[in-house]
Amino acid sequence: MTIEIGQIEAIFRYPVKSMAGGRLEAANLGWHGLDGDRRLAFRRARDHSGFPWLMASRLPDLLRFTPIWREQGVRADLPTHVRTPDGKEMAVFGEELAAEVELRHGAPVQMMELSHGIFDEASVSVISVETVREIGRVTGTTPDVRRFRPNVVVRLLRPDPFQEDRWVGSVLFFGEVGHGPSLSVTMRDARCSMVNLDPDSALSAPEMLKAIVQMNQNNAGIYGTVIRTGRLAVGQTVHLQAFAENGPP
Repeated sequence: MTIEIGQIEAIFRYPVKSMAGGRLEAANLGWHGLDGDRRLAFRRARDHSGFPWLMASRLPDLLRFTPIWREQGVRADLPTHVRTPDGKEMAVFGEELAAEVELRHGAPVQMMELSHGIFDEASVSVISVETVREIGRVTGTTPDVRRFRPNVVVRLLRPDPFQEDRWVGSVLFFGEVGHGPSLSVTMRDARCSMVNLDPDSALSAPEMLKAIVQMNQNNAGIYGTVIRTGRLAVGQTVHLQAFAENGPP
């Protein structure tokens, strides 16, 4: 059974892992997520684990670095420069930027590009306006969806927070069913300390994660795998192909 559940409220892309993201009106959804999403990341040069990437959970100041585009004739999906918290603009692959981040981190780093992206769990994350609003209500804060670093924000027809949990095992269709892009919903999004960090100041508010743990067993939003590529756009309808065992959305 396929039913309409809402529409796309916002689309976000994060060119450099853990740096500031950008809000888009439309984006191409490819097999490895949004074009240009998390294709770049700083590798911790002395880390030989399977996940050596420098993240804001280790260096909160990364959130205050902003990828920007300054040159013509280069790839449209990747930034050319990064604006530092001090307002300086540095080439994304330049030694100056690496030195700036290294100074703040206290250990050497190297900018890397991975064509398929650098993701924690899956290539696309989705959360609803209603879930973000409820977390804000419980914590007594103004809800800011950027804390959750989603790719797609959905405004639901039924204003039930954490409704996303019941989508796992189903399919999300964006735009025209059977023709627009679609995702297989694979898992709930288990949150970490990143949600505590203010996206503008990088200051921590531990009550955010504590509230999510208490309200919904540490989950807020879902991850999905792309099963049909295509164009995402703000305002597109969102349909859910729900299977009987999942129950109603």
